[in-house]
Amino acid sequence: MLGDDLWQRAASFAAAAHRHQTRRDGVTPYAAHAFRVAMTVRHVFGCDDAVCLAAALLHDVIEDTGTDYDDILDRFGPEVADCVAALTKNMALPEARREADYDARLAAADWRARLVKLADQYDNLCDLAGGDEGFRARAAARAARALALAERDRGRDCTDRARAAVRVVLERLNQS
Repeated sequence: MLGDDLWQRAASFAAAAHRHQTRRDGVTPYAAHAFRVAMTVRHVFGCDDAVCLAAALLHDVIEDTGTDYDDILDRFGPEVADCVAALTKNMALPEARREADYDARLAAADWRARLVKLADQYDNLCDLAGGDEGFRARAAARAARALALAERDRGRDCTDRARAAVRVVLERLNQS
């Protein structure tokens, strides 16, 4: 199932799944975020792993659309589905428990899920124009959590590049 077309199928699926959604600005199609996360994984972090790229494109489809784990499993296989599931918060839990559960699942997940999380945070930090101070502080805290989770993947070239890139964006945010 890891054919050359995996990322293309994932891109099409993500675009269709997010077709009626927009970013916080109410104008930008939400799929743009998924595509930017995948481009960040590939071009900023230097990872061309097919599973990682597909997971990047699909990282929000379970959490934010009517898609479930089985849909991803059937179309993209267990590695992609498991990464996407690790990147999905359990909205049935109260918020305090939800965040702890999410961090624990990401910590136990494949390294590619944590790399996608760093790319997600990188994109969110780059997309903060117009956010109020509280929103920016919450985004910085989420990025710091992603950096801490990725500490276990130190020594992997793409993760080291990812951690450095996220730190640069966080420093810029703190200086503004």
